[in-house]
Amino acid sequence: MKIEAVSNSYKRWAPVYDSTFGAVTNAGRKRATSHVTERGGEVLEVGVGTGLALPLYGPGVQVTGIDFSPEMLAKARKRVAEDGLAQVAELRQMDARELDFPEARFDFVAAMHVLSVVPEPERVMREISRVLKPGGQALIVNHFAADRGVRGFIERAAAPLESLLGWHSDFPISRVLGAAGLVEVERDSLPPMSMMTWLVLEKQG
Repeated sequence: MKIEAVSNSYKRWAPVYDSTFGAVTNAGRKRATSHVTERGGEVLEVGVGTGLALPLYGPGVQVTGIDFSPEMLAKARKRVAEDGLAQVAELRQMDARELDFPEARFDFVAAMHVLSVVPEPERVMREISRVLKPGGQALIVNHFAADRGVRGFIERAAAPLESLLGWHSDFPISRVLGAAGLVEVERDSLPPMSMMTWLVLEKQG
């Protein structure tokens, strides 16, 4: 998907995102923020969107959020200001394919429902690996394509609508598993109806 299509799609979705996609993806958001809060440290949230996850990070966590969409970021900044979210260090407009951070900067990188949206997800995963500290973890929450069955058929049929939907319905998990230095340590299914996947990848030292 081209970056212009992503930008236009999320410009359309920004006003209603929280009550539509945001509601459907709540389980993964809670799983990721709880994982970070239990351990503490600095987390980069790639594709922070409207900031739905930001209030869920607890004490001992410092959050940096990035997003390509100015419309989404405007809503996230408003949320931070209105809710007084002291755990949020910074929100920046940025292309996830070229993260403007030094190597080994973060304890965690969370990418929730973003990898099937961005162009060149393999390149994004390489950047995620680069900015993670040794022993740090990439926390992935995403919908991945079913290999077979009715769901797989529906996903393949919806694939030509990706520019309208704003995400790849037939996105294979293999596209996030090949980044050098990242090893899968955990995988689980998430609601609704096990359509979402929780994935933890650890940076080897």
